[in-house]
Parts: sequence; structure tokens; C-alpha cells
Amino acid sequence: MAENTSDNSSARESAGLLGAGKIGLHNLSPAPGSHRDRKRLGRGPGSGTGKTSGKGHKGSKARAGHHGPGGGKPHFEGGQMPMTRRIPKRGFTNPFREENQVVRLDALGRLPEGTEITVESLAEAGLVKRLNKPVKLLANGRIEQAVVVRGLKVSAGARDKIVAAGGRVEE
Repeated sequence: MAENTSDNSSARESAGLLGAGKIGLHNLSPAPGSHRDRKRLGRGPGSGTGKTSGKGHKGSKARAGHHGPGGGKPHFEGGQMPMTRRIPKRGFTNPFREENQVVRLDALGRLPEGTEITVESLAEAGLVKRLNKPVKLLANGRIEQAVVVRGLKVSAGARDKIVAAGGRVEE
């Protein structure tokens, strides 16, 4: 029996498991040499980082919150007039603007004849990408087949061409 336990302990020792037991928060430690002590600033002249705390005398890099070029205050350009103040501000951006997904009339030729043209059928054919954005048919190109358009915005020219081809537009 004693031989068995020595064999098991040597096997565990070779696998690096001896004394490890279960891993938990109580026995975790960093790899040797991977952890460096923090720099204790402003702790007297003997420490090497006393008085000015390793920042030298005055200047922008010695100040709190602003660390010289490339860091610190956003949009600060070294004292020159920042771009946000140099560039003229004009116009207005409407936050409620609705942008239509545009479909050309000649693209409807890809759909099989007799299909009802809705947002879903256009999405299945790959003519529109999103179902939640409005779709508008424009009168670019010609249409040969009679189609039924339902639930789409249609330009006046496209409406005329659809009706002339024997189709109809339902709102």
C-alpha cells in the first residue's frame, strides 16, 4: 500500500499538481517576476520621485489633467484656433429625415410574372435590404409585364408606366 501512494505522489509531482489542491481565490498568485511594485510618488528626496514626483519643473506635462501633445484636453491644438472654431457652421440637419430605399422600374423585371410587389417580395428578390425603411419605385427604365404594386410609394412617372403596361397601384 505504501508503494502505491509514493507512485501517485511522484506522478502528481511530475505533473506539477503536488500541493496545488483545488484552485481558488485564496491560493492564486502571479507568475514570478510578472508583477512589479507601483511607483510611489512624492515620498521625499530619498525615494528619487519626491517633490515634483518625476514630472520635472512646471510646463504642460507637469500639470494635472493635461499631458502635453497628443494627450489630455480633447480638441486642444497647441494654442492655435481649434478646427471646431475655425470651420464655418451653416445649415441644418433634420433629425426626422426619412430616406427611401429606391427601386428602379426595370429592376421589377427580375421578379416572376404575376407576383404582387410588396416590401417583402422586393426583399426576397434582393432589391431592398431593410424591411423597416420605406421603399419608393422610380420610373427609371421600362416595364413589360403587368404588376400589382401594394404598400409602396410610387413616383408619378412610375405609376403611369405601370398602368400603361396593364398593372395597377394600390396604396
